Amino acid sequence: MVAKSDSDKVLLITGAASGIGAATAKLAVEMGHRVVVADINEAGAASVAASLGPAAIGLKLDICSPEQWEFALDETYKRFQRLDVLVNNAAVVHTGSTREVPLALHRQTMEVNVIGPLIGMRAVLPRFRAAKSGHIATVCSMTAFLPFPGIASYAASKHALRALHLAVAMEERDSSIAFTIVHPSSTETPMLEEEARTGVALAFAVPSWRPEDVAKIIMDAIKRKKVEVCIPSKRGRVVKAIGANPRRLLETVERNQKIGMENLAIRRQSVGQAQADTKQSATSAGDELNSGR
Repeated sequence: MVAKSDSDKVLLITGAASGIGAATAKLAVEMGHRVVVADINEAGAASVAASLGPAAIGLKLDICSPEQWEFALDETYKRFQRLDVLVNNAAVVHTGSTREVPLALHRQTMEVNVIGPLIGMRAVLPRFRAAKSGHIATVCSMTAFLPFPGIASYAASKHALRALHLAVAMEERDSSIAFTIVHPSSTETPMLEEEARTGVALAFAVPSWRPEDVAKIIMDAIKRKKVEVCIPSKRGRVVKAIGANPRRLLETVERNQKIGMENLAIRRQSVGQAQADTKQSATSAGDELNSGR
């Protein structure tokens, strides 16, 4: 059972048509909050919002467009009269070695994962300052400390996003605006499926998280106004220390690459077996129908 919040808030969550964003939107509504489900996938955002009832609206939002940010914020204030929390969650990943991924996709990664949240912050800050309240929550990544081969520009973007978030928090330290940044580890989202498909082994060196469990930590961090949260929390200090030591980083990557490859092979075998079982079940059902049973 989800505990209700003491006071309802209005949250705008980007990238909320699936994965962590959708799970966070669902949990927020269950806690008694109201939510703007924002995503470049307009149909997906509308579908998630519709499943959440009158406490949610879906909006198309390309986070790289200042005009779409202003439209989304205007619609939020029109529907809910205010905005309390911006959750910058939307991101993209393009897997492959740096030399193989087209330059245009490296640029898109930096544009979406860094400039997009920057545009969002710039859009909400004047409104939050005028209201003398507000909260910016950034969903970053443990790759902000521990880069992976195979997702170089993604890791670079998350390093930059953390620096951006903390720098803006320092700039606004004398205001009443709260800042929280959360770093999930590997999470079962379409992004992780892409990493599995293309063999980014390091993403599977540790057990992955369910989006619902990450959403709980995000909402708790917002409620408690935590400054920075790593998921899992126990790994945060270790990961930060490894990331700050290049020699140790290279040694750790070599070891974890082997572990990740083993885990990825097990995952693929499990997925293959599940697909085979599903196919067999469908075939059996069809045989029963054809035989009149």
